[in-house]
Amino acid sequence: MKTLNIGQLQRARILVRTPNWIGDAVMCLPALVELRRALPEAELILVARSWVLDVFQAAELPCRMFAYDTGGQQSGLQGRWRFARELREENCSAAILFQNAFDAALLATLSGIPIRAGYARHARRLLLTHPVAVPQNGEIPPHETNYYLELLRRLGLISELPKIEQILLPRRESNPAAAREQFEELLARHGCGPATKLVDSKANGRPLVGIGAGASFGTAKRWPAECFAELALRLNRMLGAATVFFGSKEEGPLVNSLIPKAGEAAISLAGKTSLREFIRLVPSCDLYVTNDTGTMHVAAALGVPTLAIFGPTDEHGTRPLGPRVHVVTGTAPCRPCKLRHCPIDHRCMTSVSVEQVFQAAQVLLKAGSQKQ
Repeated sequence: MKTLNIGQLQRARILVRTPNWIGDAVMCLPALVELRRALPEAELILVARSWVLDVFQAAELPCRMFAYDTGGQQSGLQGRWRFARELREENCSAAILFQNAFDAALLATLSGIPIRAGYARHARRLLLTHPVAVPQNGEIPPHETNYYLELLRRLGLISELPKIEQILLPRRESNPAAAREQFEELLARHGCGPATKLVDSKANGRPLVGIGAGASFGTAKRWPAECFAELALRLNRMLGAATVFFGSKEEGPLVNSLIPKAGEAAISLAGKTSLREFIRLVPSCDLYVTNDTGTMHVAAALGVPTLAIFGPTDEHGTRPLGPRVHVVTGTAPCRPCKLRHCPIDHRCMTSVSVEQVFQAAQVLLKAGSQKQ
């Protein structure tokens, strides 16, 4: 396997193509840290989809960043060609492609970058000067962080895989009172009527629980919506907790349908906040309960106690990392099938009871209150 010349790249300008999805972006952060450590004097230029750029900005990585939006200015062949010409002016010596698609290798080639390294996937081997064999089952530890780190190892940029037990994003606001103030501001800005109930709950020492009831991958990853509503109601009645539902614009209708069933201390921010605002808001929560979603990884990386519900996906490969994380899994002989939509009765998720999740939430909330 052809490795990169570290000495040649030490002061080079290197384009880094990042993964496209929020969770993958978070799981790629350890590899970006190791890349910076291996090439401390190189200039790194990150190219990322616009919807994940906030992850890398929040990580405060020492690099420049370009948004790559194929639904906007870079759409179609002409848009890609214009963007490639823009990147060509950067005179990058090498491109390291953490993103697997053919498009990533094509863009690097059109940008005139002489060294192009990445996994040999999706028929792009001929576009890569340094094609890397994809790890087979059992060759590396199962968590996806190792997939990105292994690319660096096989390219000769690191000698071994570091053991990653936690991914951390810096929290910009360490003062709890100031964080609550920011939280109240954002809630008011988005016209959330019972916002004071959330803030008052937090101020009076009652828990504030964030909920991620959606999942962009497909319906199979979603715990039944009515279960989230029942959980919110139970958290309020038994623990005095207030709940705030987060989600994308597409998940807004789903979440809004739950609010009338979730109790008077629940509101929806689904479709009302950007990822950047989520990153500012979620640290005010005492707990984040979620399906296997990108924001699950963000919340855990921000140190928020995170309770993740897994069904069709493999928790060993994509669970959030950190000491304040608990994973609940369904019971079904067919899991993890990794399908977008369940072809039968969704038993891996319906087997997870509200009581099971509520008990796990209680444990995390109790542990969090004892640390304060």
